[in-house]
This record gives sequence, structure tokens and C-alpha cells, in this order.
Amino acid sequence: MLTWPTEVELLKQLVGISSVSGTEQAIGEFVERTAESWGLDVARSEDGVVVRVSAAGGGGKSRGTLAFVSHLDTVPAGDGWTRPPFDPMIEGTQLYGRGSGDAKASVAAMLTAARETSHRIGELRGDLVLLLGYGEETKHTTMPQLVEAAGPLALAVVGEPTSLQAAIAQRGIMMVDLVARGDQRHAGYAGDDTHGDAITRLAADLVKLPQLFNDRVHPVLGRATATATMLEGGVSRNVTPPVAKAVLDVRSTPSWTHDELHRVMEGHLASDVVVTSDRLVPCETPAESALLDAMRDVRPALQTYGSPTCSDWVFLRHLDTVKCGPGTSRLSHTPDEHVDLHEVSEAAAFYHELAMELLT
Repeated sequence: MLTWPTEVELLKQLVGISSVSGTEQAIGEFVERTAESWGLDVARSEDGVVVRVSAAGGGGKSRGTLAFVSHLDTVPAGDGWTRPPFDPMIEGTQLYGRGSGDAKASVAAMLTAARETSHRIGELRGDLVLLLGYGEETKHTTMPQLVEAAGPLALAVVGEPTSLQAAIAQRGIMMVDLVARGDQRHAGYAGDDTHGDAITRLAADLVKLPQLFNDRVHPVLGRATATATMLEGGVSRNVTPPVAKAVLDVRSTPSWTHDELHRVMEGHLASDVVVTSDRLVPCETPAESALLDAMRDVRPALQTYGSPTCSDWVFLRHLDTVKCGPGTSRLSHTPDEHVDLHEVSEAAAFYHELAMELLT
């Protein structure tokens, strides 16, 4: 009798394939072969892997297409590991390895759910499509291309580590250069009020950051924030610098547009405000979400929260979307990244039950 790998066995195989962003070909080929061996409709391209379970009966009005969305790439292993990052190890109920939680646990659970859903294809009145992208951990994510090529989608679940709870809002990111300008001269004349010091001017702006966006509080995500993450300036130890720069990581909420945040900074800060990236806008699940209702029906103990981290949800924000997957976000990108295997199995069952709830 033919037996299929469990979601745990599949996850172990996925983690064993190094797929640091830019090197996803091997894992893409593995997913393609695996899905084909299950009899699923699969297509692989330079943008990722698409797996479809198409309705073959069920009668009645079409329920549309449900998308399960995740990514196959990981960040580099980095330092500090006490276990081999690409040789998955199971210790107790934990599987260790780079990408185990972010986001190969979601990929394994979603693939398993697609396989199980295909066994009940005659009951479906809508399609299930898996969009598994490349480059999500970089600015070169391929998800926009996959979404565009997928055709009309009705609902989407983004597979990221959320401890299998429902993230119903997600912060966006703006990257900003804050540039202060002054006069370059001998530091001995720094007390001369007619001349400005770029570092001091920049510092005066930096202390204003915590109060900039306090007048709008999102009910799930709270306030938008601006955090200085890098500083640059200085010519010599005895020279006042003509330019000083801070890189700001601005975490936005749906209470603001990025243009509005830009204008607030320009209005309150003396330094030049130069936006270097604003494409990762905040997202939130619609107030009357059919997807969230179905998730609660399937998983009554489901809890909701706001996610501080970005994901490919950005490219599905026009849909009824929730971010939900196995694994703990705080372990993402860390040495000895790991995931609880019970949660992976629970996710596979949950995704399958959700697909049946929404598509039959």
C-alpha cells in the first residue's frame, strides 16, 4: 500500500535543502517533484512554485479560489548555532534548522493540506491554490508575479510563524534617511552660535521621534513608530561635520498612509527627510471577514493579534487575508531556529479543514 510522507517528514526534507534567498532552485524542484508524485497540478517557474487543487464537482455556485501563500527561501544561517543549520535535528517535539519555522513549517503543512483536500476533490465548489514564492526575505520577493499570474483570488492565508493564531493586522515599513546639515570647521569654534553642528542638529531631531505619531492609535497595532537604526557622520575628531545621517526604520499602521507619515516628519523635524523605500505598506483583515469567521468555526480557540513583522501579505492586501502559521515569530532568523512538531501537524489539519469549510 502506497503511503505518503507526513507533514513532519516533509518538513524535515524541506529544512534539509538549503534555500537561502537567491538559491531556491533545488527546493523548488523538490516541491515540484513531490506535488507531482501526489498527482497534484503543479507548475514551477523562476518566480516559485504554484500548486492547484481544482474543483471537479460539488454542484452549486462556485466558492471562488482560496490561496495558501508562503515562501521557500530563508535568511542565511549566520553564527551562533549549536546544531547544524541545514541538517535538521529532532529533539523531543522540536525540529531544529534554518527555516524550520520561517516558513517551511507553513509550507509543509500547506502542501499536506492540499494533498488531503485533493482526495475530496469531488466535493469542492472552489479551487485551492498554493503560491510558494522566492526571495521573500529580501527586497526581491517574487510574490507579486505569482499573485498576478494566479488569476482571480477570493481569500488568502499567509503562512508565516504566528503560533497558529490569526494575525489580523500587520505593520508596514518605511525606510527613511534623516539628513542634517551644518558647517565644517575647527571644533574649537563650536561655541560660536553662528555656525551649526550637523550631529547636534540630528540629535535634536532624534529625540523627537518617540512622540511624532502619537495622535493616531490603531486598535490592534497601536502607534506607528520611527526608530534610528544606523548613524553616520564625522570628518575627524577635531572637525565639526557638515553632514550627519540617521537611517530610520518606520513601522507604520493602517491608521496612516506612508505619505502622511512623510509629511509629519517633514513638518516636525529640521533635518531633510528622504524616503528610500515605502512599498511595504501596512495591512489588515477586513472588519467583516468571511475568512476569519471560517477560521473561528474550524478552530474555536483561535486568538487574534497584530503582527509587528512584514510578509507577502502586502501583495494580497486587496483580498480578505489573514496571516496564520505554525512556529514562533521571535525564533525567526535566530541561531538554533526551531519549531514544535505538534503545532506543524495541527496546522496541516487546520489548513485542510479550513479549505473544506470554505470550498464545499
